[in-house]
Amino acid sequence: MAAQAARRRWLQVAAVLSLCMACVGPTDRTLVTGRILPRQIRFVTLKEATPGEEGGQRSACIHIRLTRANTSESVLCRFGVETPLRTHEGILSLPLAQRIAADRINEAAQVVFSSATIDSPLGMLCELMKAHLRRTFEASLAGARFRAQCDERAPPVLFGDLNL
Repeated sequence: MAAQAARRRWLQVAAVLSLCMACVGPTDRTLVTGRILPRQIRFVTLKEATPGEEGGQRSACIHIRLTRANTSESVLCRFGVETPLRTHEGILSLPLAQRIAADRINEAAQVVFSSATIDSPLGMLCELMKAHLRRTFEASLAGARFRAQCDERAPPVLFGDLNL
C-alpha cells in the first residue's frame, strides 16, 4: 500500500516536471518546451472488446492548469480522450494509445500556446486547445473520441502549471 502511494506521488511529480512549459519572451510570444510523456496518460478500460471484432473502449481524463505568470490568474483546462481497444487493424496496445494521446496533446499545446501572448485569455486558450485536439485526435485513429468532459470512471491526471 505504501509502495503504491509512493509510486502515485512520483508519477504526479513526473507529470508536473515534464508538462509542456511556456514563458513569454521578448517578442511577447509564448515559447513551448517540454512534453507530456505517453506513460503519463492513464487509460482505464470502460468496455472490453468482443474477441475478433472492432470495439471496446478505454478512457483517460486530463487536467492541465494554465497560469498567467505575471498575475497568477489560473484556469484548469479539463478534457477526456477515448480510444478503442481493437480497430479494423487489430488490437490497439495501451502504449500505442498512450503515444497517440500524448502526441496529439503536445501538438495542440504547441500550436495554440506558441501563438499566445501575455494578454491572451486563459479560458479561450483552453477552448482553442480543446478544439484543435478534437480535430486531430479523432482524425488520428478510427474510433478515437475527444470528450469535453471526462468519464467519471477515469481518474484525472493533473499536469502542473503551464505558465503563460
